[in-house]
Amino acid sequence: MTTSRIPGGAQERLLLQRRVVRVLAAGQVLGGLGAGATLSLGALLITEVSGSSAWSGMAATMATLGAAALAVPLARLAQARGRRTSLSTGASVAVLGGVAVVAAAVVSSLWLLLVGILLLGAGQALNLQARFAATDLAAAATRGRDLSLVVWSTTVGAVAGPNLFEPGEAVGRALALPPLTGGFVISATAQALGAVVYLVGLRPDPLLTATAATGAAGTGAAPSRPDGGLDVLRSSPAARRAVLTVALGHAVMVALMSMTPVHLSEHGASLSVVGLTISLHVAGMYAFSPVFGHLSDRVGARATVLLGQAMFAAALLLSLLGAEDAAVVTAGLVLLGLGWSASTVAGSALVSAAVPPAQRPRLQGVSDSLMSLAGATGGAAAGPVLARVGFDGLAATLLVLVAVTALAQRTR
Repeated sequence: MTTSRIPGGAQERLLLQRRVVRVLAAGQVLGGLGAGATLSLGALLITEVSGSSAWSGMAATMATLGAAALAVPLARLAQARGRRTSLSTGASVAVLGGVAVVAAAVVSSLWLLLVGILLLGAGQALNLQARFAATDLAAAATRGRDLSLVVWSTTVGAVAGPNLFEPGEAVGRALALPPLTGGFVISATAQALGAVVYLVGLRPDPLLTATAATGAAGTGAAPSRPDGGLDVLRSSPAARRAVLTVALGHAVMVALMSMTPVHLSEHGASLSVVGLTISLHVAGMYAFSPVFGHLSDRVGARATVLLGQAMFAAALLLSLLGAEDAAVVTAGLVLLGLGWSASTVAGSALVSAAVPPAQRPRLQGVSDSLMSLAGATGGAAAGPVLARVGFDGLAATLLVLVAVTALAQRTR
């Protein structure tokens, strides 16, 4: 393992941490463009290449599976070589995915297109890992705040990414590329710039610095080989509780959010109403994350998680009791986004606090992988549940997961 110089004092460590958060935030803005384009343009491009809208859902599915599959390898790379190498590698893989998507459109290959979107999932995986990187050097009193600032920076890319259609088409025409591919050129360029930001900005590496400082504060010997993430889960109740919180919260959010456009459309809502509802939901997910980071530091991460579960419950009750009213459903989806933000920010802080620095990356990788898989499972299961018991029945079903998470927080 390469080493990093240990900061000479608290002030130097604080200045380094501030710079790390700024670098991660800049990388998140760039990376968020790729994620937004994948979900919005990917479904349209798959329909165009395959000739059938039946394949359109595979854009979100492949991107999510890619994020889940790449989370652990990127975490292992961080463990061995540091965040700088891991995050820049993830961004580079996402660039390859964007190139593959454009090539697939040129040759009209559905399978190459699906592989390209799978590789673009690396962008989502590194965006998840970046929030943990913000905690490597953070003091316990500011861990939630620093993590939440990186999550908040995702707002810019998440909002701008789905709106790359027109500028992307202009780029595509200038490069003589097929329709719908210019947005992926923009996102690949953004990811390449993100890789440069990580390579240049994360010096010294925050994870290697934190690990070296922990070893120096102990016996002076090199830290022992860390356990794998699953080993930590088996041995640490705190780690299991934290990972469960993040995964189940994400499953609840994805399941209800993914079915809301279908439900609103079936009940006569216009596309503008559906779009506004989703936009307000996304704003709830990211825009207020610093508030929940501050609460996590001041009143405690577990208390903030419980607040998130309360907002989840309120959102689901609104969806259950007011399923026929678009305004009520919209209010519920805003609360759903806020609940996700509180649960994810505070839950991620709990994941980082559950183990010492040497064990964090692999546990974080397992947490991110399970989070992505839980979201994919929630989204896939929500459709059949909606068809069988309706939107209100789906909300009632998800209340069970909220209750499980809330009860887990009360277990010592």
